[in-house]
Amino acid sequence: MMSPTGNPGADRRAAFTLVELLLVMAMLVIVMGVSFPMLKGFFRGRSIDSEARRLLSLTRYGQSRAVSEGMPVVLWIDARNKSYGLQIQTGYVDQDSKSVTYTLDSTLEIEAQLPLIANAVRSKPVIPGLGDVPMIRFMPDGFIGESSPDRIVLRQGEETAIWIIGNSNRLEYAIQPHNPSIARR
Repeated sequence: MMSPTGNPGADRRAAFTLVELLLVMAMLVIVMGVSFPMLKGFFRGRSIDSEARRLLSLTRYGQSRAVSEGMPVVLWIDARNKSYGLQIQTGYVDQDSKSVTYTLDSTLEIEAQLPLIANAVRSKPVIPGLGDVPMIRFMPDGFIGESSPDRIVLRQGEETAIWIIGNSNRLEYAIQPHNPSIARR
C-alpha cells in the first residue's frame, strides 16, 4: 500500500535498533569510567577550596567587626574538634549575639602555626568551653594581634593543602595554595 505522499516506505517509523542503543550505552560507561577519577579529585579540591575561602572571609569580617564595634574580636581554631569560630573577646561583653561557629568537613584538618612571640605571651585570652586554643585577635585599630597565628593550614589527605598566611604588616591574611618555601613577607 502506498502512503498519501506517494512514498512506499514512508509509513515505517525511524528508530534506533537494540544494537545501536547497546553501543551508545557501552560508550557512556567507558567515558564515565575514565572521567570519574578526575571528577572525584575535582570535587575533593572544591571542598578544601571553599573552606579556605570561608575562613578567609571570616578573618575579614572579624577585622571589620572589631573596628566597627571598638572591641577585640577573636577567631578561634580548635583543631581537635575540627571547628573554628568568631566572637568578641571574652570579658568585653556578657553575651555575643553575633558569634559564629563552623565545623570542618570530616575529610579536612586544620592547624594554626603560632609565631615564636606567642609562646612568650603569658596572658592569652581563653575561650570558655574550649580552653587555650590558637586564635587570631583582631584589634579595634584594625591590626592583628602579635600572638595571632602566622599561618593556618587546611589539609585534605596527604597531597592537598592550602595555607592562609598573615601579611608582614599584620593587617590581613591571604590564601596561598602551595607550601610557602619562604618566610612571611
